[in-house]
Amino acid sequence: MAEGSPLVSLDYEVFGKVQGVFFRKYTQAEGTRLGLVGWVQNTEAGTVRGQLQGPLSRVREMQEWLRNKGSPKSKITGAKFHNQRDIQQPEYSSFSVRK
Repeated sequence: MAEGSPLVSLDYEVFGKVQGVFFRKYTQAEGTRLGLVGWVQNTEAGTVRGQLQGPLSRVREMQEWLRNKGSPKSKITGAKFHNQRDIQQPEYSSFSVRK
């Protein structure tokens, strides 16, 4: 994690064609590339949800990715972000895919 940057935790849910298109795998890879930790999982409602933790600027980059890019075969129709809070240190050690 970047020294001196405020750390935040943020929950998210992504809507559209986001299951069966490797969305979780690509989300994990992008989160890791940005130096974030957290998790991603499918929901019974056909969405993908999870939590991001890391420097605010990197979390913002990931929000844009979740809102506008996703995996190559996904079709995102919306993304909701909530429960943003400041944290002293990350609560996770990596970015994981939850079943």
